[in-house]
Amino acid sequence: MLTTDQFHEKIKQAIANLPVYGEPEGLYQPIAYTLEQGGKRLRPLLTLMSTQTFGGNPDKALPAAIAIEIFHNFTLLHDDIIDEAPLRRGRDTVYKKWNINTAILSGDTMFAIAYGQLCSSDTEFLPALMKVFTRTAIEVCEGQQYDIDFETSGNVNINAYINMIRLKTAVLLAASLKIGAITGGASEQDADRVYCFGENLGIAFQLQDDLLDAFGNEKVFGKKTGGDILTNKKTYLYLKALECANEKDAAKLKELYSTRNMNDEEKIGRVLEIFKRAEIESHTGKLIQQYYDLAISQLSQIKPSPEARKPLEDMASAMLVRKY
Repeated sequence: MLTTDQFHEKIKQAIANLPVYGEPEGLYQPIAYTLEQGGKRLRPLLTLMSTQTFGGNPDKALPAAIAIEIFHNFTLLHDDIIDEAPLRRGRDTVYKKWNINTAILSGDTMFAIAYGQLCSSDTEFLPALMKVFTRTAIEVCEGQQYDIDFETSGNVNINAYINMIRLKTAVLLAASLKIGAITGGASEQDADRVYCFGENLGIAFQLQDDLLDAFGNEKVFGKKTGGDILTNKKTYLYLKALECANEKDAAKLKELYSTRNMNDEEKIGRVLEIFKRAEIESHTGKLIQQYYDLAISQLSQIKPSPEARKPLEDMASAMLVRKY
């Protein structure tokens, strides 16, 4: 059985061998810059781990795993433009380092490269993999549109927000696991169960991301703290605060989220004071735990032995232990 470190090395080498370092430099340099940033490579890692869990050969899942990683990074390029985010993994975002047009075009190219990688998969599994990958790509875009819509909507509720992050973030984690399961020869039922495991884990992961955005350490987290607050994103933290805060704090929070014409640090500070009074860290932590428990429940129902499942369980636990 291969270790996590061995999987990481396979992913690293596969990315290093990608045809993304050519001409024109203005197109490919931002792609290389993005892929070289590294990160935890969670999605391709989960794909390879899932294949191994079901007794398959991880090498057969490598093309699809790399396709998922490229697609994920493509979404980040465009997401950073939409969010006007200056930092990604502690470095300038592509549109900041180059420009918006370059980020859009390089992102589009990454999307095409991702499909090219997927098509390198074993022909036995390719139709099923294409179906999952394409559906997921569409759902991620649906989630992004909901995210944009929520910025100007006055009727966002917690259920709508959870559905948005399910689409925008969780389905890609879920698809990574299902694609690995399919390549590993899993039954349709087990492939669906491991998908549900990933979906619930992805929701928990994004909720924690939201928590870190508000309360995290920028040097540790690698992103600008308070970015969601400055862009008036109606995250779970904001929606739960409206529900739990007293009338005065709720009104003040709505007022703060209706303006961009305030000193950044002052705005972040005032919002965090309201969040703290409403005990938002505690509420969010409890919801994260609920989705994590749902994820583990789904994983426990698949046919592979507890020993075979353990690496995925350990990875799920590690994903939700991120420092502030």
